[in-house]
Parts: sequence; structure tokens; C-alpha cells
Amino acid sequence: MNQHFYVRQGVSFRDMTEAQRESAFGLLRGSLSARGLKLSRDIMRLNHTLGELNGDNFEEYGEWLYHLTVMGTPSANEPWGWQLDGHHLIVNYFVLGDQVVMTPLFVGSEPVTATAGKYKGTSILQDEQAAGLAMVQALDGAQKAKAILQSSKAGNNNLAEAFKDNVVLEYAGVRASELPGAQREQLTALIQLFVDNMKEGRARVRMSEVRAHLDETRFAWVGATDPGAVFYFRIQSPVILIELDHQRPANLRHLAKDPQAPTREHIHVVVRTPSGNDYGKDLLRQHYRQHPHK
Repeated sequence: MNQHFYVRQGVSFRDMTEAQRESAFGLLRGSLSARGLKLSRDIMRLNHTLGELNGDNFEEYGEWLYHLTVMGTPSANEPWGWQLDGHHLIVNYFVLGDQVVMTPLFVGSEPVTATAGKYKGTSILQDEQAAGLAMVQALDGAQKAKAILQSSKAGNNNLAEAFKDNVVLEYAGVRASELPGAQREQLTALIQLFVDNMKEGRARVRMSEVRAHLDETRFAWVGATDPGAVFYFRIQSPVILIELDHQRPANLRHLAKDPQAPTREHIHVVVRTPSGNDYGKDLLRQHYRQHPHK
């Protein structure tokens, strides 16, 4: 759940001592790539910027209004995990031996770039946004006809956000099997931008799964394709589901020219593992089948 008012589980960074915060970030540092850690920290910083833009309202918005929960006991052979939960940042991280599932993952921000304030210059998801646009622009006319579901975008389009556990989406868009080699590699590189929030070794395993199902992967688009367009895109395969959506203003409606029009300054990204395998459910099921627990 993304809203700031949702009741969170775990321990808030705001309530931690400096030493405890450093230990919490140590857990993130040991689990995420440098890219993933920076994205997480920058989202937290931009939530402070959101507070500044709402009259310094740091009761509802702020850098430390994020909660960390550890589930189970860290172990080399028993299942355990952790969750980071807060506004525009929800990371679910399940571990079983040398296997990791890092979905559902939700990242985003409003604003996406801090133009002033304490964290001026902080900006997120620009590479992912640009690479998605470049992907649709690289398609020829026939491919675009299959990929583009709607050429205009009037609202929010993400389909796999909160309260959508085990969501089943119909495949839509152009199949990777219909793309020439260069475009298939471009699509693979786009997927990797999202997967690379995991540690390098984990990301390598995840990408091997992605490549094994590349022919079945679809790329779908909603919105215009000009350089300044607002848009939504979805990448979907049997092993990964990625959505990036430019959303309507929410907590910055008071600053928007059109409060109903999607904007590049409010982005939501969702990464899921389809077929009920979010939260490491399939690995956990296999573990209990092989190792009964009383």
C-alpha cells in the first residue's frame, strides 16, 4: 500500500538510533546492488522534498517515515526475509539458501526530481523512463500497431499495484519473438535496468530466467511516443512483470497545472513475479514439502 497514512509494520527509521539506522542500511547494502540502494535512499530523500512542497509537513511525509521488518531468523538454510515499507518504496526480499525472490517491488516518487530544498538535484527513474521511450520509438509501424494499446493517456494505468496479489493479466503488446536481434537485445537491456536493483549475482540468475522466456515476453504501451510524452509501459512474461506509469498528481495537486493530467513528476513502477511466486511462495512451498516443520 502506497499512501502515507497506511498503518505500517516493523520499526520506523524515525524511531531508530543512528547506530540502528546504520545497521538497517547495512541489511539493504548487503541485499541490494549499489543501484538499488541509491534508488531506495533517493526515494526516501524525495519524500522529504514532498514534505517541503507541502508546507514542511513532515508528519505525513519525510525521509525517515519508512518501516523495516525482518521475518524469521537470518539463516543459511531456513527461509527468512525482510520488508522495507513506506511511501513510494516497498521492497519484499525473501531468502532461502542461495535463492532470492525480490518481489513484489514497488518504487516511485512525487516529485521525481527535487528542483530545490535540502535534496536539490536528486532524481530517480530517468534511465528507465528514457529506455522505455527509446524501446517504443525503435519499433517499426507494424510492431507499433501491436505494441501500442492506446495512443493517448488520460489516467493511471498500472494494474499490479496494491491489493493485487496473484493478479492474472492478459498478455498484450508485441511479442519479443517478432522483434529482430537488435530490438530483442534492447528489450532485454530495458528489463535489466529493473532487475539490476538486486545484487549482481542474484540479478544474473534472474536475467537468465528472463532470457529463457524471452520469446514469450510482450511489450505493451499506452500514450504518445514523442520526446516529452507521458506514458505507461508493461513488460510481461511467464517469469517477470514490469510496469512503469506516469500518474496523475496526488500529493502535489495544488502545484499542478492540470490536477487530472498524468505527469512525468509522478512515477510508479511495479515489478512482480507471476504465477503466484511473489514473496518466494513457490520456494517456500518446495522447502516445506521437502522439510516438514511442526
